[in-house]
Formats: sequence, structure tokens, C-alpha cells
Amino acid sequence: MKYVKTLLVTAILAPVAFLLLSSQQESNTVEPKITWYSYEQALEINKSYPKKKIFVDVYTEWCGWCKKMDATTFQNPVIVDYMNKNFIAVKLDAERKDTIVIEGRPWVNLNANKARGTHQIAEYLLNGRMSYPSYVFLDELAHPITVVPGYYEASQFEMILNYFGNNDHLKYSWEQYQKNFKGKIPPPEPK
Repeated sequence: MKYVKTLLVTAILAPVAFLLLSSQQESNTVEPKITWYSYEQALEINKSYPKKKIFVDVYTEWCGWCKKMDATTFQNPVIVDYMNKNFIAVKLDAERKDTIVIEGRPWVNLNANKARGTHQIAEYLLNGRMSYPSYVFLDELAHPITVVPGYYEASQFEMILNYFGNNDHLKYSWEQYQKNFKGKIPPPEPK
């Protein structure tokens, strides 16, 4: 009888213990995230070798599409991995209030006291086309390659990242590249 009780208790407690341990392991697992830097940090980091391209996410606090990009596309493991390996990733609030000094030149927000005043560095990087979110691709010497505005699903953004990250923009037109690109992220299901 004692053997049966022990067997019964073990049969009941074993699955409970397994569930507790597995849920504890899941909560200890940290999902990889994009390592974001300030614009100034990225320029400083890129002074060392090997140099990387710089990716600048120009956003604002009030931008809904910026928040959606952060919550979806920038959380995708394929995007996270590619960004961390191939770019120095920058988050730049287009309405930041502080002064940035780059190579002795100060950059400021001339309308810092007003709502939605834009910072000079954001205006420079976006060529005065203030649209959020916008993504600035800079080469290894921090020279502009292009600006890509708008929200993108992860599968679309994977193609854009690879196009500039692999220097395929120097070899192929965007149209050619789109036809031949084979990504790791499946396109979203039609709604």
C-alpha cells in the first residue's frame, strides 16, 4: 500500500515539477535585442576597426508607426541578428532638445521650446524631409547612402537591410534585387 501511495504522489508531483522548472527556464531565457546607440556613440565606435555601416532610426515620441516598428519588426530575431552583425544601430529622436557636437560643430534644436521642434542633426540626415519613422543608411565612413521612410513588416525590412548592408545597392537596381531576393522571414499572411 505504501508503494502505491508513493507511486501516486510521484505521478502527480512529477508533471507539476516539470511544468514549474520549464516555465522558470522560459522566463530566464532572454530574447536577443538590437543593440542601440546614440548618434554620437556610433560615430565614436566607428573610429575603430573594423568599421561598420551605421543605421539610424529617426523617430519621435508621438509617432505611432515608430512604436509599431519597435514592437514588431525590430523584435524579429532575423532582423535583430542581421542588424547587430552588420550595422551600428542608432536611435535618434528627431525632436531631442540637447546639443550634439560633432567634429567641433554644434548641432541643436532651434525650436527646443516649441512642440515638435526638430533637431538640426535629424534635418541634416533626412535631407529636410521630416517623415517618421525614417531610416538613414550611412556607409563605413558615416557618409549618407540613402534614406528610407515608413513602416515595414519584417520580411520587407529584411530585404532593405540586406540590399544596403551587403552593398548590393552598388551592383543591382532595386527592381532587380527585389525579384531575386530570398529572405529568411516569410511574408505576412494576407488579411
